[in-house]
Amino acid sequence: MTHHGEPTGSFDNDDVAEWAGARRPHGHDHHDDAHTPHDDARTPHDGKAHTPHDDARTPHDGKARTPHDGKARTTNDGNAHTAHDGNIHDAASTNCDVLPAAHRVTLRTPAELADALPYLLGYRPEDSIVLVALHGGRGRFGGRARLGIPANPDDWESVAGQLAHGLIRGSERRGARPEQIVAYVCQEPGKGETGQHVMERLRPLAHHLRYQCGQLDVPVIEALCISGSRFWSYCCEIKGCCPDEGLPMGLPGTSVLAAAATYAGLQVRGTLRELRARLQPWETAAALEQETALDSGSMALVPRMLDGTSRTDVAEETVELARQVMSRLAGAPPASGAFMADLRDDGLLRSEEAATLILGLQDRTTRDRVAEWMEGDEAAHALRLWRALARRCVGPYGEHAAAPLTLAGWVAWSTGDDLEAREALAMALGADPSYLFARLLHQAVNEGLDPESIRRCLRAEREDRDRITPDVADTRSLADQKVRKKASPRRRVSEGGTGPGHGRGGGTRPPSAGKGSVRRRGTSRRGVSPARSDCEGDVRGAVE
Repeated sequence: MTHHGEPTGSFDNDDVAEWAGARRPHGHDHHDDAHTPHDDARTPHDGKAHTPHDDARTPHDGKARTPHDGKARTTNDGNAHTAHDGNIHDAASTNCDVLPAAHRVTLRTPAELADALPYLLGYRPEDSIVLVALHGGRGRFGGRARLGIPANPDDWESVAGQLAHGLIRGSERRGARPEQIVAYVCQEPGKGETGQHVMERLRPLAHHLRYQCGQLDVPVIEALCISGSRFWSYCCEIKGCCPDEGLPMGLPGTSVLAAAATYAGLQVRGTLRELRARLQPWETAAALEQETALDSGSMALVPRMLDGTSRTDVAEETVELARQVMSRLAGAPPASGAFMADLRDDGLLRSEEAATLILGLQDRTTRDRVAEWMEGDEAAHALRLWRALARRCVGPYGEHAAAPLTLAGWVAWSTGDDLEAREALAMALGADPSYLFARLLHQAVNEGLDPESIRRCLRAEREDRDRITPDVADTRSLADQKVRKKASPRRRVSEGGTGPGHGRGGGTRPPSAGKGSVRRRGTSRRGVSPARSDCEGDVRGAVE
């Protein structure tokens, strides 16, 4: 199966919102109309749908029946852990920040569920399949799993099965099997399409999701299609309830959950496409100038990096130059918005400096040293620098982006931004699927590990280096070993499609050079440093 996206999830969430709508007619505010459109549902005098427990599973026809009392209440905190499974390529989880219990919100209609989706994920999904697990009698929000929608409908059944299996089994491994699931399919209309056309086209996909979850005895109590600022329910079977043209979504930021999130100081990020744009290589006229600088830098630096005597000098020069650029970034005036901030940072970094830093970071020992810039103001300035360097890996130097992208992902994770961490690490794997540091960090983030264990290792390395200056050419990179101890890769990272690294610009990936080489234009980055690094070992140990 072609991998078309990355599953995401978070588990063990606190209560901030509740879905108190049984199978209610959409758009109806009078809750005594609650109805479950399944044969086993019974509606008592209190107007709330109830279903016998034994019938709370999806039958062979793929239609979900409402379990227990038919009330699904959802909550969310944002503790990000990944529902992942060996059949899903490198699950990546997303999170949503915690709303205090005082801001708990009850979601009563499918419209409110549709409006809540960006707050459950922390961003606005595009071309996505999203499953949200509900736990306990209160219907507490648990794991969230996301995959890109495969372009080929023949892949839908297998993708639905993998996503359902990954979310449910991942929850079970953490001791919290979901009792119910809410499913979403989100896609904007294509040329000549309407939202209704999208809804009908994706109906088989929604059926596969409901059936596959039901096969695992976890019913889908609501399945929504969101397209063209409207939504449809695939579960409502009340004739005349839901108009064919769908129901309009609320204006962004006007829902009850949006108000609670705003009051709590939380914001929904843009789309993943906007986030990736900050890390993608230039495709402007300036890219040619940067490529020329990288060519010249390769000719000057590669021989020195291959030489055991001068390699240490190159490492020291790279670290010192990075500090100088970070100091320059720190003194820059503030900018409004991410786009303008990135333009400002690009203007503060000369092409020759970017080339020297990009090439110098191909040495894993050097990369591990700068990975220590992971806390406080130092981390914020370092993250800006790593983003800027990733944007400069143009043309045939696309694979060089693995180092700055991995550093960006590490710093983002260390400072609490799991969303950017996952995207940066996925893009690093898209640039170089064999880049072990990125693979192990990606898995560690997905599994919801605490980055503090890796921070402790890096702090210890800095302290050791302050006492004893190691021979950079002869010592193994501590950063790699630290990561290896904390993350053991259990599956191969997918390449291509809409998975990690999708959307990256730049040229082709150069062929690999032999061991011991340093990448020049058209050669591989591999072999600049020892095959293993201590940082990788530490991350592997954390996962294991």
